Amino acid sequence: MAAHADNFSISTRSKGTYEITERCQQIVRISGIRTGTATVFVQHTSASLVIYENADPSARTDLHSFFDHLVPEDTPYFVHTHEGPDDMPSHLRMALTRTSEVIPVVNGKLALGTWQGIFLFEHRRAPHTRSIVVSVVGE
Repeated sequence: MAAHADNFSISTRSKGTYEITERCQQIVRISGIRTGTATVFVQHTSASLVIYENADPSARTDLHSFFDHLVPEDTPYFVHTHEGPDDMPSHLRMALTRTSEVIPVVNGKLALGTWQGIFLFEHRRAPHTRSIVVSVVGE
């Protein structure tokens, strides 16, 4: 059994989804592991990861709108608002999604479906630099 880990940063402009599939695939390729799993992890509490459709951008537009309605900013009963009206909503949106994804590695590639991509889901309005760790294990 072999293991390889690496990390990268991604700069965000504002709330939304940012595809990181190719960066993750590059780490899998460098690892030399042909069969196993890759774990992708975001090291933040106001951003998350989703595996989502990467063919039609309107699907991501709908995802963004859904979360804006599900967890609106300026909710009057939120207490944790030290960093602004998007502070608590960003943490709740992260808790409703995931901070890690595990993807099979088959023939040295991420075994994603035809229309699947890995996305960083930024939940804050301000630009941020987000850290992603990818760990690959297998043979």
